[in-house]
Amino acid sequence: MSSLTNIYVFTWAFTFTLCNNIQSTVEDEFIANYSSSSLTYVPKIIPAHTQVLDLSHNRISGLSISEFIYFSDLQVLNISHNIITVLDFSVFIFNENLEYLDLSYNNISKVCCLTLAYLRHLDLSFNKFTALPMCQEFGNMFHLEYLGLSATMIRRSDFRYIKHLQLHTVFLTLRNFSLYEPQSLTVLTTRNLHIVFAANQNFIFPLLYDGMSTSENLKIVNLIYTLSYKDFPAPPLMLLKKIKTTALTLEAVDLQWAIILQIFMLIWYSPMEHLTVRNLTFRGPLEEPNEYAFLPLLSSVEQLISLDGSMKTLTLEHVRNKVYYFNQEILYRQFSEMNIANLTISDAYMPHMLCPNRTSSFQYLNFSRNALTDELFQNCGTLMDLKLLILQKNKFESLYKVSFMTSHMKSLKYLDMSSNLLRHDGADVQCQWAESLTELDLSSNQLADAVFECLPVNVKKLGLQNNQISNVPRGMVQLESLEELNLASNRLADLPGCSGFPSLQFLNIEMNSILTPSAEFFRSCPGVRELQAGHNPFKCSCELQAFIRLERRAGGKLFGWPAAYVCEYPEGLRGTELKDFHLSLLACNTTLLLVTALLLTLVLVAAVAFLCIYLDVPWYVRMTWQWTQTKRRAWHSPPGGQGAVLQFHAFISYSERDSLWVKNELIPNLEKGEGCVRLCQHERNFIPGKSIVENIINCIEKSYKSIFVLSPNFVQSEWCHYELYFAHHKLFSENSNSLILVLLEPIPPYLIPARYHKLKALMAKRTYLEWPKERSKRALFWANLRAAISINLPISSEANDPFQPKPFYDSMILPL
Repeated sequence: MSSLTNIYVFTWAFTFTLCNNIQSTVEDEFIANYSSSSLTYVPKIIPAHTQVLDLSHNRISGLSISEFIYFSDLQVLNISHNIITVLDFSVFIFNENLEYLDLSYNNISKVCCLTLAYLRHLDLSFNKFTALPMCQEFGNMFHLEYLGLSATMIRRSDFRYIKHLQLHTVFLTLRNFSLYEPQSLTVLTTRNLHIVFAANQNFIFPLLYDGMSTSENLKIVNLIYTLSYKDFPAPPLMLLKKIKTTALTLEAVDLQWAIILQIFMLIWYSPMEHLTVRNLTFRGPLEEPNEYAFLPLLSSVEQLISLDGSMKTLTLEHVRNKVYYFNQEILYRQFSEMNIANLTISDAYMPHMLCPNRTSSFQYLNFSRNALTDELFQNCGTLMDLKLLILQKNKFESLYKVSFMTSHMKSLKYLDMSSNLLRHDGADVQCQWAESLTELDLSSNQLADAVFECLPVNVKKLGLQNNQISNVPRGMVQLESLEELNLASNRLADLPGCSGFPSLQFLNIEMNSILTPSAEFFRSCPGVRELQAGHNPFKCSCELQAFIRLERRAGGKLFGWPAAYVCEYPEGLRGTELKDFHLSLLACNTTLLLVTALLLTLVLVAAVAFLCIYLDVPWYVRMTWQWTQTKRRAWHSPPGGQGAVLQFHAFISYSERDSLWVKNELIPNLEKGEGCVRLCQHERNFIPGKSIVENIINCIEKSYKSIFVLSPNFVQSEWCHYELYFAHHKLFSENSNSLILVLLEPIPPYLIPARYHKLKALMAKRTYLEWPKERSKRALFWANLRAAISINLPISSEANDPFQPKPFYDSMILPL
């Protein structure tokens, strides 16, 4: 059909598609859909203001005025596919706005007519009329554009009432057809004539001839003739002057080849411009299988096709050949020498096509879905005017040979080689494409990365989807004119750069193996206006985060965002849309992360250093080392050496500045009198040859108690600090209560250095003896002190020797 017919049919089809998509239980203000509801009558619950009513595919057998009297706004009514037997147009007498009425696919055999003045579309096709249901009242339907009819016989008088109507389309269904009176159809005035003949009976060819003399666009379905071609009625010679049809469509054609040639000869001489034949089966006369019986006809056709005619387009789709022992080369020659602009032979199992012997007028060739190979049009220099060539779904294998095929086609702009078996091994052969080629479709082949070595340099639109490409080699290809590139459904792991495609505007890279697309793409391809990168197995990581940020800055260049962009990895984020995936700037910026970690490390080191200095940690470490070394030497001392047996009641720790009080008060009062206390003093009990620290540790270990004489002078003494540390260490290591604090003078807290935190803790938690200034209280002080250190010591030769030497040391304990 013509484009106008397609638009007209589409308009009504859209109306009913919209109606059928509404559920039968849903009623809006204007549309009521009750199709496929098993109804036997028109429902009474239909709103009166309904404008579109669909009652198709039900079991309604009759119609009455009372069922439609209230629908004054009704414009479209579909009652097709029911079981109505009698149609009375008076049923719709009150539906003055009715324009579209479809009563097709019923059992109507009788019509009671009435003028429906505003009706534009009336379809009575696929019913059981014997004669055409043409009432005199039909002549008053001046707005009628579409008329569908059905009958088993047609006479000249059947159309007399409507011959003055300017119809757009007439649709005839002729099932079980038995009679046609020649020239009956020529009475009609219509632009489009569509005839559906019965599929199980021979076509009446005068219908074809009259149809060609009636309408501009003629479509016939089921053109079948099983009788001998000798009985075929030849078209009258006068028919050529009467033909009005410019576009003829034949569907479901099953004819002998000789009959096809006669029809073709008639069409060639006619003013017809477009011929389309779908589902064509041509046969040969079985009683004469010899191919030479066809030579007269073939010869006449060969002479005919070289002449200039009106024919512009020939389309043959779904062709099946049942001609046995037929010389196919003669057939190929007929098609190759046709003097037409557009030729389509699709799905015909055609293995070859000959190159025209002279410069051809072909501008469009479509040989899709055949069995053509690389030998097609090799060294063919007669297709100089060819602009579009479609060879999809054939058996081409060599991309180089395809390029060579086009090298002589100086006007070729579009080439479709999709769905073949094309390969290119990257051998040292230079591909030779037509310089005029700007659109190339190589999708659904077996091409790999080497394909970029064999591409037309001037191509603007390139399709390489559904191949085996894993990488776009950089520096190998320079397609400066390329604007659109389709690489979907390949094996690419990243977005290609634009170094070889400076003019690229559209890129499709969907359904590849891209985990983290490079964020450099938008920088290297500033001219890209649209990127289709969805449906890839994205790995949600920092690199992907950078890509998403760049996309947002690019202003929505991603086609299909966000639904087509979903995380595939890691498992925990599978199914998450990329727009919902976020990571902190610190997590994705390695430099910032390293700087932050370095700063934190520096702060931590500074804090630790400060704390070490503030708490005098190095001093404690040094003292711990001294303690450990002393212990180690003690463990490795020879048998019979100095042991750790208690020899003294108490070890006295004091500042040298407080020595007068110790020598004049503390020692005399504890060592003399009843209950003599044995004291360890550094001046008389340190062993020569040992270090001061070792002597301190030994004296503390050999003493039951340690008396610390506290005063402002004590906290200023470095050696007093050593003695306090080791005594405190013994307190916790032996779990003993060995410390006695004697406060000689009050110590203000601000005078205690920070490293004396043990002293602060002891003074806060332990009870200490305070030296009284009043003499009357001193007796009690000494009694308490004796009681604190009272213990029976074991007998020791060293301890019982009252004449033990009291050595004097040059390294005497001095205040700091």
